[in-house]
Amino acid sequence: SAEVLDLLRLHLDEMHAASPADKVHAMPPERLRGDDVSFYAVSKGGRLAAVGALKALGDGLGELKSMRASPEFRGQGAGGALLDHLIKEARARGYTWLGLETGATQEFADARRLYKQNGFRMCDAFNGYVSDDFSLCMELKL
Repeated sequence: SAEVLDLLRLHLDEMHAASPADKVHAMPPERLRGDDVSFYAVSKGGRLAAVGALKALGDGLGELKSMRASPEFRGQGAGGALLDHLIKEARARGYTWLGLETGATQEFADARRLYKQNGFRMCDAFNGYVSDDFSLCMELKL
């Protein structure tokens, strides 16, 4: 929908504003339609509240992608509800591990806090990512 595309554009714009171009790993909308990606949107009262995706990496591994709450729903539990759904979906698929890459700077503190509250811990970089001053990886063993 146009509302989903607008939120994904906002997400990409914010990622580029907060990080060097080579550190922006958010997927563009067309990539979120790939066969290895399942995309989800959460709404409340008929309005888009959050989006996120689960990418299959193979061998029982999955990755969270494009997690973003709509600005008017930040801090209201929409991202947490979606994260909970994605973790349950990963378990239902038989995944044994779920990873993510996120920003290491202050702009991403809320996201890191949400992931930590849901059991994710820092881990070594995976799938071609590089952890440094701008980027870090987290994991949840399922």
